[in-house]
Amino acid sequence: MEKLLIVDDDEGIQKQLKWSLSNYQTIFAKNRQTAINAIRLHEPKVVLLDLGLPPDTANASEGLKTLEEIMALAPFTKVVVITGNDDHKVALQAIANGAYDFYQKPLDADVINVIVDRANNVSTIEKENRVIRELAGVDSGIIGSSEVMENLRTRIKRIAPTEITALLLGESGTGKEVVANAIHKLSNRKKKPFVAINCASIPDTLLESELFGFEKGAFTGAHRTTKGKIEMAQGGTLFLDEIGDMPFNLQAKLLRFLQERIIERIGGRAEIPVDVRVVCATNQNLENMVAEKTFREDLYYRISEMVFSIPPLKDREYDVLILGQYFLLQYAKDYNVKVQGFSDSAANALKSYHWPGNIRQLQNKIKSAVILATGGQVTANDLGFSEEADESASPLELNLRAVRERAESGAVSKAYALADGNMSRTAELLGVTRPTLYALVEKYSMQLKSQEA
Repeated sequence: MEKLLIVDDDEGIQKQLKWSLSNYQTIFAKNRQTAINAIRLHEPKVVLLDLGLPPDTANASEGLKTLEEIMALAPFTKVVVITGNDDHKVALQAIANGAYDFYQKPLDADVINVIVDRANNVSTIEKENRVIRELAGVDSGIIGSSEVMENLRTRIKRIAPTEITALLLGESGTGKEVVANAIHKLSNRKKKPFVAINCASIPDTLLESELFGFEKGAFTGAHRTTKGKIEMAQGGTLFLDEIGDMPFNLQAKLLRFLQERIIERIGGRAEIPVDVRVVCATNQNLENMVAEKTFREDLYYRISEMVFSIPPLKDREYDVLILGQYFLLQYAKDYNVKVQGFSDSAANALKSYHWPGNIRQLQNKIKSAVILATGGQVTANDLGFSEEADESASPLELNLRAVRERAESGAVSKAYALADGNMSRTAELLGVTRPTLYALVEKYSMQLKSQEA
């Protein structure tokens, strides 16, 4: 349960707010000093601050001083100031001094719940944004806080300074090139080139020349000597993506390069020494390919000195929200739109979807959603998901009263069905009296008819 600090010296208001905001752990302070102490001790995301605090309850001076100290001590705290009906100027001054929002008395439970829930949601989103920026700023560039990604980052940091050849295994779109780049950035070769080539995207007849280069006149159209990707990566890192699609006859030449660290251009005879770090990746099962004689066994053992399994997005816990928020902020900036985060329905949809296309699919979804969004938040509809289906799959219910009402009405309906419409039996199953049962039926406007004789 989230903590909520209420700064007000009126015990009646305190009790009213505690009752109204029952889905929060309420903490109370009566003056500036106790409020600051509570901020230090509890670190609440949201504070409700009455500006009329002692010793100057008739004015807002003490409340504004409290606001100033809270913002200096905990600048990310969302402070909602409570004012009287005629305190518009004071409310605007409070907003200018860092308050998140203001609320005018008298108190209305539904309205104050909406304001506090919204402040809490914004605080959560902003915290995720700060985490994302921190994660995006680390040298590895790998975004995510799940345990599997933490372990992956740890392993990358350990092997990056070495010259060991790494093999990255994972489904398409899981970010294998990002991991390869992370190995490069954390290595002693980080100031040298990182050169990537996708072995599946280049025709077999051209792949050899792309990798090893060619001499002038080696074949029709070879008008000048051209370096291949291996030479271009001199001193740096060569990333061979989808190595499982490399033609079998070219694998022998690649193996010789990996063992001897020398190459020969097509049409040339000179042996050229090359100093590169090699990282390979594939979405195929190389062990099965070795057994089927479609991938060289000696090459497989040469490139798999260290094997990394990149998990699919569906197995990365809440990383989908962190990545989603990262892409959202990125595209909001690129397209100059004022989108700050996801609605509850959108967050539910992101978490419940299985993401067969992994991070690449997520990235495309977020890009289109940012463009389509008409408000400050991306919705499930913007993402191409159903609002209703998503909310029923995994609701992010923030109103305890709504949760209780849904549970009670559901229990009554189920017991009524089990009792074959007999209200007395329904009451017995629920462990309540018949008057209580009828009160519940009336409260939730349930269309239940007694079938008792």
